[in-house]
This record gives sequence, structure tokens and C-alpha cells, in this order.
Amino acid sequence: MRGSSFGYLIRVGIKSVFKNRLMSFAAIGVLVACLLLIGMAGLLSLNVNSIIGYLEDQNEVIVFVQDGASGQDIENLDLDLHSVDNIIEVTLIPKEETLESYKERLGEDGGLLDYFDDDIPFPDAFQVRVDSLARLDDTIQTISGLDNVLKVNAPTDIAATIVSIQQAVYIGGASIVIILAVVALIIIANTIKITVFNRRKEINIMKFVGATDTFIRLPFIVEGMMLGLLSATIAFFILWGGYEYLLSWMIGSQSSLFTMFREQVIPFMDIAVLLFGSFAGAGIFIGVGGSMIFVRKYLKV
Repeated sequence: MRGSSFGYLIRVGIKSVFKNRLMSFAAIGVLVACLLLIGMAGLLSLNVNSIIGYLEDQNEVIVFVQDGASGQDIENLDLDLHSVDNIIEVTLIPKEETLESYKERLGEDGGLLDYFDDDIPFPDAFQVRVDSLARLDDTIQTISGLDNVLKVNAPTDIAATIVSIQQAVYIGGASIVIILAVVALIIIANTIKITVFNRRKEINIMKFVGATDTFIRLPFIVEGMMLGLLSATIAFFILWGGYEYLLSWMIGSQSSLFTMFREQVIPFMDIAVLLFGSFAGAGIFIGVGGSMIFVRKYLKV
């Protein structure tokens, strides 16, 4: 195909967007709404995962050492804990440090615990951070089987709740994205269908005079790309403004919940390029996909 013909077909595709502006406006409106919902689901999922990651860091496992364990036994247990697959950090808490911690909590009454300086009633312990809460039960079982382990304290109920929330957000977000993508594809396809139907005689004439399928398809592909890109750009800036407004509201909020997780909220600019690229890619895919669904029918003459 010559460059002049290619440029002509692109101009025809662009003009078609404005020529059928009522349907184009409807298609853009629907696609913008779908992309906004998809974007909101994605941002919610990313921020929930960020918050869950923070909560995972706060949930630590305490491994108590058996009474009478020697210094060498404690060193061996330290090495064994480091070798467990799901453990990323191990910190020894000597029983002397535990006693001093209780004295500090009691403040002026801490001297009452001086009686235990020679015979500390607390065991040595290890503070352990795990990588994945989803594997916490298996990790606890592995730790419990190690030598010189007296007891393992872990927030299993909290971990199960966090994992359930994470899975629900993931499944819900993925479902929303798929459903809305299908809806948007159908809407764009039907918009293109009307355009193709109105130009079916023109397509038939072009086929009879020898026009190739590619020559006929290209304007519709361009039209679908234009609808997708325009929708993606509009949706991106609307979502940007809404997200920044929500962040400003959260910063000014006195809620303890927002204050706790404020630092875990992802700044929009950290994901802006990825988000716009995803919007543009989805818009082009849906627009071009919709344009190709119905053009093929009228190419068969």
C-alpha cells in the first residue's frame, strides 16, 4: 500500500469519528466509565496490597527457647531458624532484655522485679518475621519441630483474616476488570457495527472494484483506536483528579485509621505511567477489537 493511500485511509478513519459523533460520544462515555471503574478497582487493589504488606511486617512470630538450653543450643536454633524458607529476619531476645523491658513498663514500680535478677523467670526468645502470611501455618509447624523450641506464638487469626482480604480483593478486582472489559468491547463493537452497516454499500462497491480487505478495514481500525485513545486519556485525567482529591481529604482527616495507613497509600505519580499505558493499551485493544468484529461480515461479497 502506497504512503498516500495509507494517509488517506487514516484521514477517513479520523473523520468517521466526528461524522458519527453521536455514537462516538456514546461509545467514549461508556468506555470512559468502564476504564474509570477498572482503574478504581486497580488502585484499590494496589493500595490494599500495600497496606497488607505493612500489616505483614507488623505481625511477628515469637519463638520461645526451652529452659536449660545452652548458649550453643541457642546459636544452633538461630541457624536453624535462618534456614527456614519463609523466614526473612530473626532477632534474638535474651531473657535479661525481656526482664528489663518489663521493668521499664512498670516505671517507678520496676524495682519490684529486681528480685528476679538472679533467677529470671522468662525464657530466651527469638523474634521472627515471615515473608508470606499465607504460609504462616506451615512455617509455625516447621519451627515447632526444631530442637530446643518451647513454644511458638503467632497471630494466626489475624494472618488468616489478612490473607482472606487479600484474596477477596484480588479475585474481586480481576472479576471487575474482566466483566467491564467485555462490556466495553461489546459497546464499542456495536458502535462500529452501526458505522459499518451505514457504509455496507460503499464496502461492497470497494470490494467489487478490487479493494483489498486491509484497505477497507484500516479506516475502521483507526476509528476504533481513536475512540480507545480518547477514552483512555479522559479516564486517566478524571481518575488522577479524583485520586489526588481523595488523598488530600485523607491527609486532612483526623481518623486514626487513615492516620495509621496514610504512609502506605501509593502516590499517584508512582503509578501514573503504568496506569496511562494500561488505559491506552486497553482502550486501543477494545476499540480495534470492536471494529474488527463486524467489519469481517461485510467483506464477504
